[in-house]
Parts: sequence; structure tokens; C-alpha cells
Amino acid sequence: MTNQVSEFPTERTFQYQHSLPPLPVPSLEGSLAKYLDAVRPFATEEEYQVTAAVVKRFGEGIGKDLHQKLLQRARTRRNWLEDWWLDAAYLELRYPSQLNVNFGGPAPYLEHCWPPTEGVQLQRTSISMWHTLQYWDLLRTERLDPHKAGNVVLDMDQFRMLFCTCKVPGVTKDTIINYFKTESEGPCPSHVLVMCKGRFFSFDAVCDGHILTPPELLRQLTHVKQCCEGEPAGDGVAALTSEERTLWAKAREYLIGIDPANKTILETIQSSLFVVSLDDAKPYVTREALTGDPTIRWGDKSYNSLSFADGTFGSNCDHAPYDAMVLVTQGYYVDQQLKATDGKWKGSETVRPMPLPEELVFTVDDRVRSDVAHAKQQYFETDLQVVCYAFTSFGKAAIKQRKLHPDTFIQLALQLAYYRQHGRLGSCYETAMTRRFYHGRTETMRPCTLEAQNWCHTMLLPAASVSAEAKRKALLLAFNKHNKLMAEAQNGKGFDRHLLGLYLIAKEEGLPMPDLFTDPLYSKSGGGGNFTLSTSLVGYTTVLGAVAPMVHHGYGFFYRIGDDSLTSKHTHIHTH
Repeated sequence: MTNQVSEFPTERTFQYQHSLPPLPVPSLEGSLAKYLDAVRPFATEEEYQVTAAVVKRFGEGIGKDLHQKLLQRARTRRNWLEDWWLDAAYLELRYPSQLNVNFGGPAPYLEHCWPPTEGVQLQRTSISMWHTLQYWDLLRTERLDPHKAGNVVLDMDQFRMLFCTCKVPGVTKDTIINYFKTESEGPCPSHVLVMCKGRFFSFDAVCDGHILTPPELLRQLTHVKQCCEGEPAGDGVAALTSEERTLWAKAREYLIGIDPANKTILETIQSSLFVVSLDDAKPYVTREALTGDPTIRWGDKSYNSLSFADGTFGSNCDHAPYDAMVLVTQGYYVDQQLKATDGKWKGSETVRPMPLPEELVFTVDDRVRSDVAHAKQQYFETDLQVVCYAFTSFGKAAIKQRKLHPDTFIQLALQLAYYRQHGRLGSCYETAMTRRFYHGRTETMRPCTLEAQNWCHTMLLPAASVSAEAKRKALLLAFNKHNKLMAEAQNGKGFDRHLLGLYLIAKEEGLPMPDLFTDPLYSKSGGGGNFTLSTSLVGYTTVLGAVAPMVHHGYGFFYRIGDDSLTSKHTHIHTH
């Protein structure tokens, strides 16, 4: 990621898409054996024997039939999971996306380039926008280097979803609309949406074939700000995107019904490159990125760039079209460009003649105002607690010096911390990337292993009863097991997505739900999205972000690993 753009690129961004291998289907025996191993830490001996019998019946009976049907599906699709995953993990969910699904975080340049400063909001926003537009142009012209893991090419399809993409609510299921095209594919929308005080403005970010410069972008942003200063706030229609999905879908249908012009406005928002939110808040950025004002961000857009009054920045993004690594890559690109220029624009100050931003004004009535008020009420009643903590005693360098994997180190430390805090183990999800396969996204890696459990027990024994060597031996066994499971998950040999596929085939065919999925240990160990700990390594860059926990009594734990520090951002959610 450090060398994202070659000066003279020899490889196009999307050139390897058609040569990537299809997503494999793991063996049924292997998946069931791994599942039994994963539930073991959460079971008494009696509970485990019951579950083992359930799994045996499944593997010899209905599971075998479902697996054959899954293999048949995989023969006609390069990624048998893709559509299912979108639907089950995102599009069919009915609870509000904006706090429960979206991810967000502070912009990395806060730390070394743009500390909080009064009076620079619009100037900094114009420069940040310019670098973001350069990144869009890199994707349009396919000059962004394809990602690789060593010599293995990784799927880049998700990068098509960063710009000009929006989720649209449906009564029973949402859809994703993507307007992005590469230069060779044809024209692509080039307008940006700016939101300020509950109002919407749009302008083209390209003039005469050239991206607007920071001085030109500043002129457009200044106009928006001047239109809103001293004026009443707008109707805040954007708050509807934070509503329960079916309610939002019906509110959207009603909006279109009362005035066809509202449909045009919605389409302008949906097709925009991205949203720039001009926020009057002087925030604790890590919290506001997830929980800020719902009237000045479009929760269904693939990218909301949040600009705060103190010159700091954040982001809020719909998770359905892509995973966080897309925004991590973009954020790190902007971060490095700003660092190289000391956050300043050193080009021409000339501002070309161009149209001013156009305000987009929805036609609303009392029902729409009531819908907006209800959306805001339910949004503010959900309490997402966010904590960002930097540990500076050591980091990646010290961990690797001891020949340990930094990510595994954090995961085991997390297990021990949860055990100490709650007196029991926490079912845990860690993101494993499957991008070496066509349209691959993620697999579940479960860090709470028997070996991790044994190490936690060993660490909590009285010092006099256990030697340092015994602790070290238990630690290395836990490390090796974690690394093995992660490698298998990344290579298409995890079991959670496989079990999901079997579950969905049974559901689609109207079959009785197999006992495997109703067995108490299935959900107790995290199955069906019931993980108490939802965790992910954001990477080894300056970028940090967060997503809400999977369950109300759980934690979201997202962390980056620097050479000499470890920074975590964890979330906890509950509803009044």
C-alpha cells in the first residue's frame, strides 16, 4: 500500500480481474471438523457431546445433500457466495444501517499534518477534496497499482464501488446502484454533493476536462457556506437514511410521489462522486464519524467525507458495496499526498469561470417532516459508545523482533483482556481477507480457540504455580493455531461462509432448518452473526476506523499497528 501509484505504470488497476481463480467450496468434512473445534471452548463436556452428535447427523444426512447443491451452484458461478453475502449480510437487513452497519473514522492527517485549527475548515476541505478527486481519476484511468499479496494478485472489484455508488432502500430488500465507469468504459458522473445545515448542493468537479483546483473548490464551498450562514436549517431529509430500512423505503416512495422533482434530486445524490459534509461541530472525531448529525450525511452513500469546524476530518461509509480496506487505501493515499506537500496547495491560484453550486431543494409536507423527526429521534436514542486508545510502549517492531505475528499478538491480548474483564471467554470474529479469489471479500476467522483458552487460563494462574516457560509454551501453541486458521481462511478453507451457504440453500428450498443451526452452541459460539467481539486489523498505516458491534452486549474492536505503537478504536452499543 505504500507504493500505490507507479510513475510509469505497467499494470492497469483492473487488468487481472478475469484471470482470478473462482472462490472454492471447502470440503464438508473439513468444515464440520473446524466448526466442532471452534465451539469447544464454549461448551461443557455434555453440551459438546450433544453438538457432536448433531454435527455427525448433519454430515451424514441433509448436510451432504446441501453440500452437493452448493457444489452445483459453484460450477455456474465464479463466486458462489457473492450475491448471497450481499443479501444476507447487508441488503436484506431491516435495522438502520447508519449506526449498525456503516463504518467510519478520523482522517489520518489529523495526527501529523492538520491538527485542530480554527478558521481553516473550507481551505483544508478544498485540498482534501482535490486529492480525493485525483484518486478517483487514478481509478478512472486505471493507474492505481493492482494490490498483491507477495506475487499473488488480489481482486480490485470493490474499488469500483468507492465513487458514484449508493444503496437504495427497498421495502423488503435494498439494492446497490453503481454509476462508476473507467475511462475506457465510457462517461462517469463527476458531480460532488455538499451537505450543510440540512441542505443539499451539487456542482461538477470537472471543468473543461480538468478537475477543479483547490482554489476553485474553495470558491464553490465558500458559496455553499455563505448560502447557509444565518439562515434556517434545511428540512434534514438526509436523516431518513438513518431510519429502519423498510420505513425509509416507504418514506422515499412517498417523497417521489408528492413531486417527481424529488426523484431527480435523489438520483443526483445517488450518482454523485461522494458527499462532502460541512459540519459545524468541533468534535471528538472518532465518535462523530459514526454518530454525528444525521441531517448532513447521506447514510447510504459509499463515501461521506466529513469536514468539521475545527479543521479536522472523518468519514462515514455504507459497508454494503465494499469493505474497509478500500477506504483505508484511499485515506492513506490522501494522507501521504498531504504529508508530502505539508498540507498546502502550491499550484495556480487562478479560478476559472464556472457555474456556482446548485441547491437541491426537496418538496416536503407535514408527513415528510414527521418522518424526518421520527428518524432523528430513533437515531439519537441509540447510544453507540466509542473509545480510541493509543498504546505507545511498543509496537510492530518489538513484536516481530520476537518472531511473533503482530496481528496474532493483538488478538490473543484481546482474548486475555476480555477474560479478565468478564470472567469468561468471548466469542470472537476476526476479518480474514479472501481477495485472492474472484470478487472475494471476507471469511470469518475465530480467534477464540482451545489453545487461546488454555493460554488465558495459564496466564491467570497464581505466579507461584506456573513457570514463565509454561506460559511461553502455551502462548506459542495459541499463536501457531491462530496463524494456521488465518492462513486457511484467506485461502478459501474457512468454514463460516461454507455453513452460511448450506443454511441459505436449505432456506431457499423451503427445507426444515437443520438442527446444526438451531443447536444452542451454534449461536453461543458466534454463529449467525452472534459474535460478542467483532474485530479487524485496519492495517499497518496511519488509518484508523470503526464499526458498531454485532450484538448489543458486545464490542467492536478495530486496531492499527504501527512500528512503535498500537492504536485501537472500540465501540459498545446499547439502545435506551
